[in-house]
Amino acid sequence: MNKRTRWTRLLPTLGPGTAWLLVFTLVPTLLIFYTSFLQRDPHGWLSGPLTLENYRRFFGIGPDGLDPLYLNILGRSLLLGFVTTLATVLIGYPFAFFIAGSPRKNLLLLLVVLPFWTNFLIRVYAWIVIFQRKGVLNALLGQFGLDPVLLYPSWTAVYVGTIYTYLPFLILPLYASVEKIDWTLLEAAHDLGAGKLRGFWHAVFPQTLPGLIAGILLVFIPAVGTFVISDLLGAGKAILVGNVIQQQFGASRDWAFGSAAAFVLMAVVLTGLWLYARWAGERGMEELV
Repeated sequence: MNKRTRWTRLLPTLGPGTAWLLVFTLVPTLLIFYTSFLQRDPHGWLSGPLTLENYRRFFGIGPDGLDPLYLNILGRSLLLGFVTTLATVLIGYPFAFFIAGSPRKNLLLLLVVLPFWTNFLIRVYAWIVIFQRKGVLNALLGQFGLDPVLLYPSWTAVYVGTIYTYLPFLILPLYASVEKIDWTLLEAAHDLGAGKLRGFWHAVFPQTLPGLIAGILLVFIPAVGTFVISDLLGAGKAILVGNVIQQQFGASRDWAFGSAAAFVLMAVVLTGLWLYARWAGERGMEELV
């Protein structure tokens, strides 16, 4: 079979997917990249010439020295992503094993996916009802004679809401990996003299890595770019990069600076994926996919 015949046969299969990626992924990305070099005129419209001013503004490079305002916001977004990812791993990793070993795994899986049956905004508003001054949590504390705590609006509420929102995204792929574990490897490790911890680390943990890495990516990427949770549970006190982008494309109508902020965030995430690809190698990426 020559190359032309092979491409002719593959075109009906690859063509629609490739066209979708080009139209809805590559083209918008290139438009954001191009817009980031434009400027906002006094009327709110985009105009030339091409400039790096938006990136200088984001990184705080100005005639008066460095202004780390937006870099601090980016740091807070990355911190939220790291903390959320770490918390979901600590909670979700043992829970995935618990589900796999439970005789009621179907019921537990149903409970994991049950929040997806409710609108995302309703779930976030539910945390407001729980955390507000006269909310469910303080009413419960009052029943035990404890002083009320003010958790809304606060960073604590933002972190709790983000962890709750993205926890299922780690549990589900990790559970899929746990279900495929070959437990005979653990028995062989014990037969060779390995203890429980060492046997788990060398025989079981490597088998869960594809699901764990997939879950980490599914949690970290949206957590870094979140803006709805911080907007509602932070009530304007928790500003993240996602909020900056939302404001620039919305009320401020500065699409050029919003594009620059979005592209910086995209570059940070893609750099992390590239570093993982370099570390994992071709086999690790194949297992992840």
